[in-house]
Amino acid sequence: QMDSRGIKRLLFSYVLINGIFITLQTKEEVLLDMRASGSELGWLTWPFEQGSKQGWEVVQRSLNGSQLYTYSVCNVGEHEQDNWLRTTFIQRRPSASRVFVELQFIVRDCNSFDGSSLTCKETFNLFSSESDADIGTSFRKGQFKKVATIAPDEITSRNELRINTETRVVESLSRKGFYLAFQDIGACMALLSVRVYYKTCPATVKSLAAFPETVAGGGVNQALREVAGACVENAVSEEPPRIYCTVDGEWVVPVGQCQCMPGYEAVNDTCRDCQPGFFKAFVSNDACELCPVNTKLLSSGALLCPCAEDFYRAPDDPTTGPCSGLPSAPRELVATTTQLAAGKLQLSWSPPEDTGGRSDISYSVECRRCEGTACQPCGEKVRLEPASTGLMDTRVAVSELEPHLNYTFTVEAHSGVSLFASQGLPRSNRPPSTSTLTTALHYTGRSPYLGVIVRSLTSLSLSWAVAPRRLMPQPTRYKLTYRKKDDNLDVTTYTVLILEKSSVQISDLSPGTAYLFRVQALSPEGSPGGSSIEDEFETLTEEKRTILGFWSEIIITDVSFLLFRRRNSHSRQGPEDTYFSSSEQLKPLKTYVDPHTYEDPNMAILKFASEIHPSHVTKQKVIGAGEFGEVYRGILKAPGRKEGAVAIKTLKPGYSEKQRQDFLSEASIMGQFSHQNIIRLEGVVTKFKHAMIVTEYMENGALDKYLKDRDGEMPSFQLVGMMYGIAAGMKYLSDMSYVHRDLAARNILVNNNLECKVSDFGLSRVLEDDPEGTYTTSGGKIPIRWTAPEAIAYRKFTSASDVWSFGIVMWEVMAFGERPYWDMSNCEVMKAINEAFRLPAPMDCPSAVYQLMLQCWLQDRSKRPRFPDIVSLLDKLLRSPESLKAIADFDPRVSIRLPSTSGSDGSPFRSVAEWLESIKMSQYSENFTCAGVVTMDQVLQMKNVDIKNIGVRLPGHLKRIAYSILGLKDQTSTLSVFAV
Repeated sequence: QMDSRGIKRLLFSYVLINGIFITLQTKEEVLLDMRASGSELGWLTWPFEQGSKQGWEVVQRSLNGSQLYTYSVCNVGEHEQDNWLRTTFIQRRPSASRVFVELQFIVRDCNSFDGSSLTCKETFNLFSSESDADIGTSFRKGQFKKVATIAPDEITSRNELRINTETRVVESLSRKGFYLAFQDIGACMALLSVRVYYKTCPATVKSLAAFPETVAGGGVNQALREVAGACVENAVSEEPPRIYCTVDGEWVVPVGQCQCMPGYEAVNDTCRDCQPGFFKAFVSNDACELCPVNTKLLSSGALLCPCAEDFYRAPDDPTTGPCSGLPSAPRELVATTTQLAAGKLQLSWSPPEDTGGRSDISYSVECRRCEGTACQPCGEKVRLEPASTGLMDTRVAVSELEPHLNYTFTVEAHSGVSLFASQGLPRSNRPPSTSTLTTALHYTGRSPYLGVIVRSLTSLSLSWAVAPRRLMPQPTRYKLTYRKKDDNLDVTTYTVLILEKSSVQISDLSPGTAYLFRVQALSPEGSPGGSSIEDEFETLTEEKRTILGFWSEIIITDVSFLLFRRRNSHSRQGPEDTYFSSSEQLKPLKTYVDPHTYEDPNMAILKFASEIHPSHVTKQKVIGAGEFGEVYRGILKAPGRKEGAVAIKTLKPGYSEKQRQDFLSEASIMGQFSHQNIIRLEGVVTKFKHAMIVTEYMENGALDKYLKDRDGEMPSFQLVGMMYGIAAGMKYLSDMSYVHRDLAARNILVNNNLECKVSDFGLSRVLEDDPEGTYTTSGGKIPIRWTAPEAIAYRKFTSASDVWSFGIVMWEVMAFGERPYWDMSNCEVMKAINEAFRLPAPMDCPSAVYQLMLQCWLQDRSKRPRFPDIVSLLDKLLRSPESLKAIADFDPRVSIRLPSTSGSDGSPFRSVAEWLESIKMSQYSENFTCAGVVTMDQVLQMKNVDIKNIGVRLPGHLKRIAYSILGLKDQTSTLSVFAV
C-alpha cells in the first residue's frame, strides 16, 4: 500500500544457511515519493519569471506503458544557467536525523547537440535547507547548502533512453522539516522520480530481549542509537538489555544478556518451561537437565527434583545432584587374636556390598560385655583404636579385654545420608543406614600369646605372655607344641616341650622352613589352662638375610641421582625462557607448515589452496595496489558455490618465477588458517598465465582509513570491540606458533558488520622449535613504528614482538587512524623508545585500555601479556562497560602533534585554510569563511561555543580544532577554556 507520505517499505535479502533460506529485513519509512504524487507535485521553480530563458517545467511522459509526471529542463544554448527546482516542505520525524534521497533521472549526451550547445553540462546539483515551518513560496538561494553534485553513470543518446538511479544522504537534520532543491547549470535532463526516506531497525528479539522498531542512527551527528529493550516473558537480566541501531538500519553490539528463570529454558526467542522429568535450578540460558537418578519426576517447570522414597541427599550434597540410598550391612566380620599382648584382639570386616551410590562410607563399632545373662556397654574399660566411630578403614584394634567374659561387637556402616535419614527416630526404628554386623566371642583369659624374638637360618627364639586375672595365680609351667608345616603329608609329627619359663630357643631347624607353634598354660596342679592359637614362624634363607642391606643401598643411590638430575634440570632454564615455558602458557604443538620448507613451492599451493578456473572470476574495479600488482573488487561464481563479492590480488606482467612463488606463498599461508578474525582464502588461479589470489571481500577496507573517515564518531565501547576481534585472531595465530611480524591497522580489514580480520601475510614467518622461539631474518624491511625493540635490534621476531605491535594497533584505533609517533623519523622513533618514551594516551582513551597498551610496550618481552591474557581482559571490559568510563590523562601538546603559530616549514600560517589543512580539518574551510573568520587572529579569539556555532558538531572534530587553537594561543593555557 503506497501513498504520497508516510509510506512503509520492507527490503528483503535472502541468505542461504545450511540449505535453508533465511529472510533478513530492513525497514524504510518514506517521507516523499514524487512518482506516487502524480500531477499534484506543486514544486517551486526559480527564477519565477523565466523570460526568454526556459527553466524547469512539468512534463507528462509515457514510460514502459505508464503515464508519469516529470520535471524537465533543457536550455543548453543559453549561457550562465541557474535554474532551481524546490520540493514542498518535507516533515521530519523527530528522531530521524539522517535521510536518503533516491533520484531517477535521464541526462542527454552533450555531443548529441550541434555546435550551438557549447555550454551544455551533464551534471546537476542537490541542495537542502532546514526549517521549523513551511515558508511557502519564499525562496532564497542562501538558505540552501550543497549536498552533492549528481553525475550520471549512463548518458542518453538520441536513439536510446538510459535511466540513472543515484542515492545521496542528507545528514545532521535537527529541525522540524526540510526542503530539497535541484540546481540546473546547463544540462538537458529530466527528473523522473525523487524518493526521500529514512531507515529503521525493525522490531526484533535478540538474546531473549525484545527491542522496538527504532529510527536508524543516533541523534545529530551520531552513528549509533542506543535502544533499551525488555526481557521476554520468564527471562531476567542483571542489567537492562540494550542494543545499538546503525544508520543503515542494522542492529549491532547487544549489551546485557537476558537469561531464562529457574524452571525455564531458552527455545528460539522464548523461555519455555522445563518438560516433565526435566529441571533447571538457576538463572541461565542452559537447557533443562534430566532429573538425576533416584529422584521424583515432577510436572513441567520444575526447579529441582526431590528425592524418591528411601533416598536422600546429605546437607552438603548439591541440590541438583542424584539422591543416595543407605549402605547395606558390612560383611565378613572376623576377630583375630594378636601376639605378645594380653587382652588384645583385632576386628576386621569387608565393605558393604551396596554403598548406596556413595563413596563417603564410614564405620562405627559398639562393644558390649556379658557376665551370665547381664550385658552392658563396655565403656572405657575396653579400648578401641584408632576410635570407635568415624572409622574409614575396615579394621579396629581392641585391647584391655578381661578373661572369662563374653563380648559382643556390632559394626555399623554409615554414609553422608545416614544421620540425615535417621534424625529423630529411636534406634529400633532407624532406617538401614545403621547397617550392622554382630559377632560374639568368649575370651577365656590366661591364654598365652606367642611372639618371635630372633630368627636365624636354623633356629627360632620364642616368647609368650599371659594376661593377668584378678584373684588368680600366674601359671608356673607351659606346654609348647610345634611341627613342620607340610600339607602334603598324611602323617604329622609333633614335638612337645614342658617348660617352666615363658621363652625358649628352638635349634636344629631347617633353613627357609615354616613351623607351626602352640603354647598352653598349666596350673600349679598340672591342669591345662588357656591355649594360644597356632602361629606360623619361618627360619631365614641366605638370600633373605642379605637382601635388606642390598636394597637399602640401591634406594639411597637412586634418591641421590634423582636429586642431582633435578638440580641440573633447573639450572638449564634461563630468564628469557619464561615467556615460552610458563606453566600456565605451555607452547602448543606447532600446526602451521611453512610453505618455504617445500622443495617445490607449487606442492604447498596444491595442499593448502583450492584452484579456481579464471572463467569463474570477474574483476570489476581496482580498489588498491599490493606489492605484486593491483587489487580488484570482483565476483566469484563457481559451480556449487553461491555467487558473492571477493577481493582479487593480481600479479603484474613481467614477473619472475621467484616473484610468482613469493606471491603465491601468501595463499599457502592463508589457506592453513580458519578463524573468523583471519581473512579467508577463497582460492587461487595458478594454472593460467595470470596468477590470482582470491579472498573474501571486506567492504570497509583497511582499518586505519576507515577510522580516519570516522574520527570521533565511534564510542569507546565499539572501538574496544574491534580490538577484541583483532586480539582473538592473533591468539589463534600464536596458538599455531605463528608470528605475523607486520601487525598494523593498515593490515586489518573491516567488513560491513565492523568485524576486524588480520590480513597481509607477506612478512609473516613461523616460530621455530628452538627454546627462544624466534626467527632471525637475513634482511628486508622492518616497519619501525610497529616493531618491538628487540626485533629491530636483533631481527628476532616472537609472539611477544607481535604483542608490542598489537599495542601500537590499539593506539591507532583509539586515535582514529593517527600515524604512530606522528612526523618523527624512524631514527627518532628508535631513539625515543630506547630512552623509555612511550606513546601517550589518545583523546578520550579509557584508562584500562591505555594501561594494557603500556603493558604491551614493556621493554622486557617476558613480562608482556600473552594474547590469551589480552583476549580475556578485553572480554572483561566489554562485559563491564562501566570500566571504560575512567579516562586516561591526556596532554594535547604531546598526544596530538599540534602546530604552533607556524606551518611545517617554520613560517606563520598564511591563511585559515592552510591551518585547517595542517590539522586535517579542511572540510570546514567554508564554515569558517561563511562565519567571517578569515584571519588567524580571529581564529585565536574563538572559544568552544564559537566553534559549535559555525557548524562543527562532531565531538572528535570539535576537540581537534579546540585543542589546536589552544596550542596556537599559548602553550601554558589551561585546558578548561576549551573543555568539550
